[in-house]
Amino acid sequence: MDFFKYRENLMLKRAVERDLEIIGEAINRILKKDSSFENKITNVKLIFGGLRNQVIHAYDSISDENIWSILINHLPKLKDEIEILIELDNKS
Repeated sequence: MDFFKYRENLMLKRAVERDLEIIGEAINRILKKDSSFENKITNVKLIFGGLRNQVIHAYDSISDENIWSILINHLPKLKDEIEILIELDNKS
């Protein structure tokens, strides 16, 4: 899928926004229990914490371009880093 198809699909956009909201909430909860988590994941608080607040509280100003950029540039890296942390945790 490309950006233009994403932008035109309202149901997909809302689903993605909801999933990013859930990810942001999970990250906020983890950070409250373990502040060192912020150092283990690249830009986690900046990208996903701030995004959660925007999706929840400023939904009328959500930029499709920003959401798409997070999907393409940051979500895959977050997934990889989380998988590494899980693997390390399973070994200990």
